[in-house]
Amino acid sequence: MPLFIIRLIARLPLPILHGLGRVLGLFIYALPGRYRSRLRANAAQAGYPQAAFARRAAAETGAMIVETPKVWLFPEYCVDRTFSNDDHVITDALADNRGILFLTPHLGCYEITARHVSGLVPLTVMFRPPRQRFLVPIMKHIRDTPRVTAVPATTQGVRAFVRALKRGESVGMLPDQVPSSGTGVWATFFDKPAYTVTLPGKLAIQTGVAVIIAVGERLPRGKGWRIHFTRVPEPIPTDARQQAQLFNSQMETLIRRIPEQYLWSYNRYKAPGGSPQPSDVMSADAS
Repeated sequence: MPLFIIRLIARLPLPILHGLGRVLGLFIYALPGRYRSRLRANAAQAGYPQAAFARRAAAETGAMIVETPKVWLFPEYCVDRTFSNDDHVITDALADNRGILFLTPHLGCYEITARHVSGLVPLTVMFRPPRQRFLVPIMKHIRDTPRVTAVPATTQGVRAFVRALKRGESVGMLPDQVPSSGTGVWATFFDKPAYTVTLPGKLAIQTGVAVIIAVGERLPRGKGWRIHFTRVPEPIPTDARQQAQLFNSQMETLIRRIPEQYLWSYNRYKAPGGSPQPSDVMSADAS
């Protein structure tokens, strides 16, 4: 039944999908509760306190949710509706004969970025297995394509990443998910401490690859997506907290280009169980 519904949604034209998604996003936002309050608080933290901005962001979140089945099941159709003025960032990195680590934050359509990149280079991506076990084979079937290989966000997946990068290949992951305790450090994100994953920095230092942040900007009226690439300046710091801060700052710059399309409702500032509180860490650093 879940796959049937996904297929049904995916068959709708992209302009209709985006329109329905925005209506859905506004409807959910209108309901009182934690979702709306978190979205507004996180957006305000970044300098967007206006209620009108929050409504636009909620609408874009709805568009992101509803467009995803289209990208999964009709990737050729969707890739034909992408373009980028930044593909040279990838070709320049490839000229160095190194692997590439792509970081794709929760901004715009992060599913389409992998499809666009895979048209230029084969890609291994990392994802968190769904909590519902019956969805695991469905997600594996959807995400794996001839040029995109999906690996779970586990130790096994990390090893697959390292092997791919050492072979000079490309991998991609979400850098703004809150990691589990012991796998992150506190670094500011829009001037507020956020527990930030350390894996990207470890991979970059261990394998010596180029790091590129990739974003799929959703275009109006269902016209498709514009893909943005920006290369993280080198050398990458060896200190884990400095690495995390560098990646967070680079993401902030891209988010400010299309702030309505960031997933502000995500609980980015939560502290995983067992991790030190940011105030404790900062007090220790100050001393």
